[in-house]
Amino acid sequence: MRDTKESRLLLVLLIAVAFALITVDIRGGENSPVDGARRAAATVFGPIENGVSGAVNPVGNAVSAVRDSGERHDRLAALEKENAALKAKLGSDARNRSRLAQLDRMLKLAGEGQYGIKGAQVIAIGAAQGFSWTVTIDAGSDDGIQRDMTVLNADGLVGRVTTVGPDSATVLLANDPDFTVGARMEGSDELGFAAGQGDRPLRVQLLNGKAQVKKGDRFVTFGSQSDKPFVPGVPVGVVSRVDPSGGDLTRTVYVTPYVGFTKLDVVGVVVQSPKKDPRDAVLPPKPKPTPTPTVTVTVTPSPTGGADARGREEDARGRGGEPSTDDDQLQ
Repeated sequence: MRDTKESRLLLVLLIAVAFALITVDIRGGENSPVDGARRAAATVFGPIENGVSGAVNPVGNAVSAVRDSGERHDRLAALEKENAALKAKLGSDARNRSRLAQLDRMLKLAGEGQYGIKGAQVIAIGAAQGFSWTVTIDAGSDDGIQRDMTVLNADGLVGRVTTVGPDSATVLLANDPDFTVGARMEGSDELGFAAGQGDRPLRVQLLNGKAQVKKGDRFVTFGSQSDKPFVPGVPVGVVSRVDPSGGDLTRTVYVTPYVGFTKLDVVGVVVQSPKKDPRDAVLPPKPKPTPTPTVTVTVTPSPTGGADARGREEDARGRGGEPSTDDDQLQ
């Protein structure tokens, strides 16, 4: 429709009629003269309205479902985050319990040897495949750590400090090929030098070529002058193999170390030496020998022995004679 004077007049007239009908409908209430027209319009346009509503409602429900789905996803993500945090906490607690157990055992070992130690944690490892077996600990000169101090853990000798920084230090492990420590055998006091062989047992060269040594014998550190780099009495390991004595001036044995060098965590640096050599006091208790099972053979009389005797007696009577005795048979 073009915007003309007649069209504007018609629009004003239609608006006026609409207002008039609305006024009459409101004043008429239930007896409104336009009620019939309204019912007729509802009859005509009702199905169309329902169809439009049916078409629109699924879209609205889908939008609502998507919104609810997002909320459920957020709640699920929050729950998963809480579960992950709980698992991390439980794992951390288990790790802390393990560290506390290691620390407790290490303090007990230090107390038995009268070593003054500074606790530390392994924070890095060296290139075990290439150059050297080393670890880095989170204690340094600010903590009183110095070069050539003995390092131990709850099991025994770990190594010695080689490089010191303000808040960290490098430890050369006892299984490194460049590592050598004086060792003393439990009981017999035979002396030797233990050298690292990487992931193989330590090689101990005993000074006495005729030393009596066997599998299961144990070694501790002999100690160094001024207790640097090694304090005495720290457990080293157990003899696992003995080379035959060939009349040489020295004798070679192989010692499995007490310490697991691939799973180090909590260690202690000896910052104060013991007042006296603890000797073998720091060694763990010897394992109890496994009892050898014995076999006992018991001989019991044969259950058929009585029947054989009765058979001989009946046979003698059948021949009209008296049953013979063992004495008669001997005669």
